[in-house]
Amino acid sequence: MAFRKKAGYILALHPDILIVPECEHPDKLVFEDGLPYPTDSLWFGTNHHKGLGIFSYSQFWFTLHQMYNPLFRMIVPIQVHGGHANFILYAVWANNPQDPDGQYVEQVWKAVQYYDALLHNQTSVWAGDFNSNTIWDRKHRIGNHSHLVERLEENGIISCYHLYHQQEQGKEKHPTLYLYRHKDKPYHLDYCFASNDLIQQIESVEIGEADLWLQHSDHVPLIVRFKDM
Repeated sequence: MAFRKKAGYILALHPDILIVPECEHPDKLVFEDGLPYPTDSLWFGTNHHKGLGIFSYSQFWFTLHQMYNPLFRMIVPIQVHGGHANFILYAVWANNPQDPDGQYVEQVWKAVQYYDALLHNQTSVWAGDFNSNTIWDRKHRIGNHSHLVERLEENGIISCYHLYHQQEQGKEKHPTLYLYRHKDKPYHLDYCFASNDLIQQIESVEIGEADLWLQHSDHVPLIVRFKDM
């Protein structure tokens, strides 16, 4: 929320591509003096105070993939151009209260089924707020978090954080959300999954420190750096 007031803190990390769930519409992004404007951006949503923003602060530029289906809110396939390797970025903010069949991880699961033809032999990244974790799996529910992770792995798409830090799904040592900004309510809900060709290019995976970021949000940033992008 109110990204324009917090942009300076995240831009200090010098991101190439920035995915911002709960982001206000670009018309509201009047930044403080001295802060750079993105070189390219896309925004999705119906509430101008709270949508999904994708920003480039680099040579990368975006086009919405022709297979985009707005029924899966908000999982958006974007063709990313301009780097050493073009790729599909699936920007994620799993949040669709209008879907009675599941408004969180189920949205991502449905999107994975729909975009199945794009998953094979395609350089891709799925990143953002998935609003899910294995700890909330419903055992008899098709499309829970564990099913999603397994389906992505079948297509060679792996969680960067779990691989880099050798963590097990549902037992993460580094939270990305502190509910109501309370340190005693930590959860890991934000992910960056990448295809095998990118996984081999990982330089580092960092999770923001709570003491710094909780001044600005209940989420902390997930920062993934790749070589030769």
